[in-house]
Amino acid sequence: MNNTLEESAILDKIEADTVIVEVIDNHTGKIFRRKLPIQYIETDNGIRLFGETIDGTPSQIAFYSDTAITKITDLLGMGSNVPRCNHDD
Repeated sequence: MNNTLEESAILDKIEADTVIVEVIDNHTGKIFRRKLPIQYIETDNGIRLFGETIDGTPSQIAFYSDTAITKITDLLGMGSNVPRCNHDD
């Protein structure tokens, strides 16, 4: 089995204490890379970034995956009214 496949099969959480942001400037087309002190956590539910505001207040941003949004929608009772399985047994 390929190492990449083995790693992805057992890797269910990615964590880092810094991130590297790469941007392309709209005016010059130049690429800029910055290493930032942001805590990064990624799971099946999405990505969470932890850092501080300019005045030092802790802050976080969450980017939910489609899977997480579906779960949240279902928990709030806003999902489809179609059962996921047949309970005719």
